[in-house]
Amino acid sequence: MRLAGKVALVTGSSGGIGQAIAAAYGKEGAKVVINYSRNLDGANETLAQVEAAGGEGFVLKADVGSVAEVKQMVNESISHFGQLDILVNNAGVEKNAAFWDVTEEDYDKVLDTNLKGVFFTTQAFVQHLMATKRPGRIVNISSTHEDMAFPNFTAYCCSKGGIRMLTRNLCVELGPHGITINNIAPGAIETPINRKLLNDPTKLNSLVGQIPLGRLGQTSDVAGLAVFLGSDEAAYVTGSTYFVDGGLSQFYQEQ
Repeated sequence: MRLAGKVALVTGSSGGIGQAIAAAYGKEGAKVVINYSRNLDGANETLAQVEAAGGEGFVLKADVGSVAEVKQMVNESISHFGQLDILVNNAGVEKNAAFWDVTEEDYDKVLDTNLKGVFFTTQAFVQHLMATKRPGRIVNISSTHEDMAFPNFTAYCCSKGGIRMLTRNLCVELGPHGITINNIAPGAIETPINRKLLNDPTKLNSLVGQIPLGRLGQTSDVAGLAVFLGSDEAAYVTGSTYFVDGGLSQFYQEQ
């Protein structure tokens, strides 16, 4: 098992991509901290999946947009399992609005969760690794929209573009300490957040028509790469973004 003996914290893992990553990590032998903000039932389902895969899990509530809660989450994770080796920054939100209609509240929610949360969760994780003089792996779940325009989701795009630069900068700062950091940039993945799209055949068919592989991605498509980036197999991989989008970003045209 590729993650045997490792402890991973997966933020926002009560459903969707985060849930799939947590379960895949459990299957590969990792102990997994399952973070949620509101969906306790989903977090417990993730725990059941981790345990069914042969892993060990621990559920923790925290809003990653709060630095105080982030620090408490990391400290409780370490207290429970004794260490952390892998951080998956998966928690994220998006708000659909024309730029001229975006409210300060929505902007703050998106940036606090998607960028500030990643920044300070990563900082707390790195502080732990440096204090214990151990290497580690950071996997950010970014988006094709760290690079590709997405009208009516400008705050979201800004947050993901920020993650792209954060990853590039930290690969230089953290490399000497044996800590790697990489992005996974999913495209159109079949998750609950896309429920409205999935229930609209016209929009769905239009989108799938722009994906060279001819289908939406599955959460397992992302989870497999997350396992690799969290493992020793990726020890010489850092500062990179991996697009998991079926070729969408090479062919996409906003409708």
